[in-house]
Amino acid sequence: MGLLASATSATAPATAATAAGATAAPPARARHRALNATAVSYCQAHEVSGHGQLLFISGQVPADTDGKVPADFKDQCRLAWANVQAQLHAAGMTLDDLVKVTVFLSDRRHRQANCEVRHEILGPRSPALTIVITGIYDEAWLLEIEAVAAA
Repeated sequence: MGLLASATSATAPATAATAAGATAAPPARARHRALNATAVSYCQAHEVSGHGQLLFISGQVPADTDGKVPADFKDQCRLAWANVQAQLHAAGMTLDDLVKVTVFLSDRRHRQANCEVRHEILGPRSPALTIVITGIYDEAWLLEIEAVAAA
């Protein structure tokens, strides 16, 4: 195990209840960074054990409830994150429950703006993160965000 280092281990608040009505034990969380892997500024692996609730959020696009899509990348990014937050809220969860985020960008020129908005939204939270440069389903969308949350 000399190749792994655990950065921190924290326990999140419990939000799920068991069938008997008692509060489920909160998941144990630990961030890991393999010492022989590339050093990056984000969490490379986020372990969740003993979870009671898992939420898999499908790709959230930068469209509002009327289907309107902002032209500006940062506005699209904020709207996609707002849609992620809406899905979390619907499940009784928050950004604190995110354990994995995948962002699909339509063009690599959006990397820096994506990073800035992500830090604005997530603050000190650091779920495991993947960014993929790829074609997006609708040409008007400049990004799409999918996520996994655990509570």
